[in-house]
Amino acid sequence: MAYRWKNTLTAEDATPYSAFLNRRQMMAGMAAGGIVGAIPKGATAQEVLEPNTWEEITNYCNFYEFGTGKEDPARYADALTIDPWTVRIDGLVDKPGDYNFADIMSQMTIEERIYRFRCVEAWSMVIPWNGFELADLLEWVGVQSSARYVAFETAMRPDEMPGLSSPVIDWPYVEGLRLDEAMHPLTIMATGIYGRDIAKQNGAPMRLAVPWKYGFKSIKSIVRISLVEDEPPTAWNKYSAREYGFYSNVNPEVDHPRWSQATERRIGGGLFAKRQPTLMFNGYEEDVASLYQGMDLREFF
Repeated sequence: MAYRWKNTLTAEDATPYSAFLNRRQMMAGMAAGGIVGAIPKGATAQEVLEPNTWEEITNYCNFYEFGTGKEDPARYADALTIDPWTVRIDGLVDKPGDYNFADIMSQMTIEERIYRFRCVEAWSMVIPWNGFELADLLEWVGVQSSARYVAFETAMRPDEMPGLSSPVIDWPYVEGLRLDEAMHPLTIMATGIYGRDIAKQNGAPMRLAVPWKYGFKSIKSIVRISLVEDEPPTAWNKYSAREYGFYSNVNPEVDHPRWSQATERRIGGGLFAKRQPTLMFNGYEEDVASLYQGMDLREFF
């Protein structure tokens, strides 16, 4: 029997609407579908009940296509044109083609997923995403039996993305997952935050969210999804394979070569907030550890 994520929480239980949105405003912004909360093992009550605010999530983020500063994406991303938006789905699929974002959304079931988010830079948030399971999209286009990986590509628009003028990495930004990772029910395509359309600086109109991996795996503003047989290249792994592995699972026992991954700083915790221990697989070990059974997680980091 295929594993399906178990609904454990309602939005009323987990989301502090009074911080910035009332319930009616949030629900009006959501597409039809279930509302679920995905609670990681080891999460504290505060993490569950107090996700980061809209302002924190949208004003402190990485999106190097708009600059390398944490506030650069919010400052410059408004120039990104997201309507219309087309996603090319190709490779080892039954129905390859260029799909309009609105057409994709019309076929998907939107849910709320409250996930921990852990950046490789050792800071973290709790984010209430809205989106759909990537597995549903892949099943819709038909995955062929020879496919073993899913490759993703971010938009590359120099006229709209000033950060592309800097050779930080080899543009365009690309990422990839093993097929079983992509099909896991925790892996979603995020299209909103707090029931509102996802902000451009956070990867509008559609980004990946894989909560047990470091944040850079959750590629933003996706324009291409390819089903392939061989492990695809990924942006930060190409930049430095020693520092950024293909898997990039959150692992407090495997440090980045330049800093420890044993603890993390929670954004919004205040100037004097204590660092907190990092959880294996970001707290989702019970759900995803079986994907890596028998693998050396130090070698395949």
